[in-house]
Amino acid sequence: MESLPACGPHKRTHWTSGLALPCALAAAVLLAVGCGSRSLSNAPVEDRGTGLSRPAPVDPVKLLPGAENAGKPGYYSVKRGDTMIRIGLENGQNWRDIARWNNLETPYLIEVGQVLRVVPPGSDGTQAVVRPVLPGSAGSAPVQGGSGAQASSAPVNGNGNGSASPASSGSDEDVGWIWPAQGPLVAGFDEAKNKGLDISGKSGDPVLASADGRVVYSGAGLRGYGNLIILKHNNTFLTAYAHNKSLLVKEDQTVKKGQKIAEMGNSDSEKVKLHFEIRRQGKPVDPAKYLPAK
Repeated sequence: MESLPACGPHKRTHWTSGLALPCALAAAVLLAVGCGSRSLSNAPVEDRGTGLSRPAPVDPVKLLPGAENAGKPGYYSVKRGDTMIRIGLENGQNWRDIARWNNLETPYLIEVGQVLRVVPPGSDGTQAVVRPVLPGSAGSAPVQGGSGAQASSAPVNGNGNGSASPASSGSDEDVGWIWPAQGPLVAGFDEAKNKGLDISGKSGDPVLASADGRVVYSGAGLRGYGNLIILKHNNTFLTAYAHNKSLLVKEDQTVKKGQKIAEMGNSDSEKVKLHFEIRRQGKPVDPAKYLPAK
């Protein structure tokens, strides 16, 4: 029988090293599998059977001032682009009164969605001023002026004529309007495109108060109107005088019918003209139905 060759120490060392390498690799694989198993066994488990998953945190909803009054009569929800001056004009009020009624410390800081009181405290905002209908009148006709001149009850035609209708005395309707400027009429009232009358003239021509009243705004803070004056005549009517060259009266000043309050110009306009509006409870109405025939 042939005997195995003798192996020296260096021969055994070589065989052992050759065997050790596969064993080391196998051990590394087992270790990786074991670690992977432990990692999977320690993964978080969501119990879908109970439906009790933790909700994500939600930021609290910011409630804007007056939100509880949204939609109520006598309240106004601020829209994008609004200013206090425009809100006052659109609601027939002095913007400073609106600021006071809502305790606004900085009236120029209002937010979209904020709800403002636009009627005096104690008023529910549902009472409208109703003018008595006289026999034979149209019901919506303007009133006879305090100066004795009758206001037109229909738009003035090309000849400057219009029918007139008498009205009851002692109401807010008894204003006694006069024309605020003497130039020719270049644009009439159009509820969608032109909320008043446009009267042409020369730069510096006088602009007159159309009736007795108090100045509730004098400035250039309303886009599209240029240098603007707003007069409040009573609880029903406001008038607006736009595109002036210069303003001659200040806020809270009392003015008389026919008083010069501004000079005609072209501020925020392509040509010299006076844009004149009459607002009844904030809604623009055709001034030609209220002014006397020329």
